[in-house]
Amino acid sequence: MAEIEIYNSPDNNIELQVSFDNSTVWLNRNQIAILFDRDIKTIGKHINNVFLEAELSKKSVVANFATTAIDGKTYQVDHYNLDVIISVGYRVKSKQGTQFRQWATQRLKDYLVNGYALNEKRLKELNYKYSDLQQAIKLAAKAGNIEALTSSEAKGILGVIEQYAYALETLDKYDHQKLTIDSQPSEEEIKKLSYVEAIMQIMIWRNFQNAGKLFGNEKDQSFKSSLETIYQTFEGVDLYPTFEEKAANLLYYVVKNHSFTDGNKRIAAGLFVYFLDRNNKLLNALGNKRIGDNALVAITIMIAESKSEEKDIMVKLVVNLINNKN
Repeated sequence: MAEIEIYNSPDNNIELQVSFDNSTVWLNRNQIAILFDRDIKTIGKHINNVFLEAELSKKSVVANFATTAIDGKTYQVDHYNLDVIISVGYRVKSKQGTQFRQWATQRLKDYLVNGYALNEKRLKELNYKYSDLQQAIKLAAKAGNIEALTSSEAKGILGVIEQYAYALETLDKYDHQKLTIDSQPSEEEIKKLSYVEAIMQIMIWRNFQNAGKLFGNEKDQSFKSSLETIYQTFEGVDLYPTFEEKAANLLYYVVKNHSFTDGNKRIAAGLFVYFLDRNNKLLNALGNKRIGDNALVAITIMIAESKSEEKDIMVKLVVNLINNKN
């Protein structure tokens, strides 16, 4: 059963009943429209674009809740979680949206630390390998009082920590700027992604999704340069000797070079996972994705928003997300 909280904006002009469930926030279109001071039609357009552009998977961020209307009748209404709210917020960029996100994030932290989201069963159901899960454990650790939890809760937390030891270690190294790359050359032959093949795949994608002529339309020669860069050598030695380094730099350069009129982030992420799949690296030994949907969205956005001097840490992070330890 979802917990209900009342949200009041700092100026008390907005009051909403907010549902908290599965470690996230749920709002319907009308509530989002109120938050961002936009009409429902505009909000609907932005939400549809979030899914059309494959920024988020609709299946994991939309839920159908019973809602009582003004006429007193109960209707089933689509609600959208915090990922959608943030995505829409970045598109409309309003002060009200920023204030709400700050409030919602703090309330999520409160729920996580107080134990609402820190039980083993729920954590195992989460698919956010590098987001909600890590945040929950990290917040609990910062709270500094695992000993104060009940015995069953403590066992659940310790069990999760053990299962996600590598993920948490990666977070710690990222925080302390200690991420490294094992640059031993790949023993297996790396299947190269050529410019011609990449363009062909983009065109297949564009036609299949009716993405429009601007999608994948090259503005200059920078995309070809991005692909050539990951295979560069110096005195016969690869600058990026491992498969993971090539994949990480492929994602980075295609995102940052803005080579296309439309779809730069989608194309970068799509070619990145295609490159993984082409080299039999998309799935781990258990048959699971090395990098989940939400992690892919998050890291692609992080790269897009990062500064040029942060390239090294971005590449190292991607390498550590897709190596054989995952």
